[in-house]
Amino acid sequence: MKHEASEPKRTLEGVSTYDVIECACLCLLPPPISAPLSTCISVCLISLKNLGVAGRRARGQRGRQSMAEGTVSMAEVETSFQKFAVHGDTKATGKEMNGKNFAKICKDCHIIDGKNVTTTDVDIVFSKVKAKSARVITFEQFNQALIELAPKRFKGKSKEEAVQQLYGLIIGKEPANAGVTKVAKAAAVERLTDSAKYTGSHKERFDDSGKGKGKAGREDIPDTSGYVTAYKGTKDRTLAF
Repeated sequence: MKHEASEPKRTLEGVSTYDVIECACLCLLPPPISAPLSTCISVCLISLKNLGVAGRRARGQRGRQSMAEGTVSMAEVETSFQKFAVHGDTKATGKEMNGKNFAKICKDCHIIDGKNVTTTDVDIVFSKVKAKSARVITFEQFNQALIELAPKRFKGKSKEEAVQQLYGLIIGKEPANAGVTKVAKAAAVERLTDSAKYTGSHKERFDDSGKGKGKAGREDIPDTSGYVTAYKGTKDRTLAF
């Protein structure tokens, strides 16, 4: 192997692994063919630095490409999972989800569309991914269920694309309070629920603040104290016959 002195000096971006191998070989050869040790070390360090920069650039490019393709963060999916897992259960830890809340997340996030995915499909998949004797699923099992539902929900898409789109439906969502009874503001309803406008016996069931009196407002409770209203005599007066 002969070292060409007239070869143009390579820049940082031009140094490759081939340069490292070549320089190492030159260092091992006897003089006068061998290159100075300091030169070999410099080239090796520059090459390794260049390879590290190139690796970081490649990883950054792959990350940007994944973002452009719509790749979502599993941490965001797990956050939504935890919000639905604790819905309606004050003792829930968010690590496991029951069948009711699994059906709710599928409904609220529009995974169930009534056409490609139905409530029956959701129940079948839940039973498929959970443990045999368990009534709840973990996040890993939840993810398996989504992988099962994705091709059905997004027909015509590849499995990877379907899963990513399904994740997109879940991210940032939390349980909806649909079905919770709210006080109507209509004039007719307001008139019926305003105790200040009640008359007759219905009025007697509420006090001035609008709070119900309970049993005292529904029944006549006799006064057994012995006191007679508007009696002008004394309590120890007896009637003479």
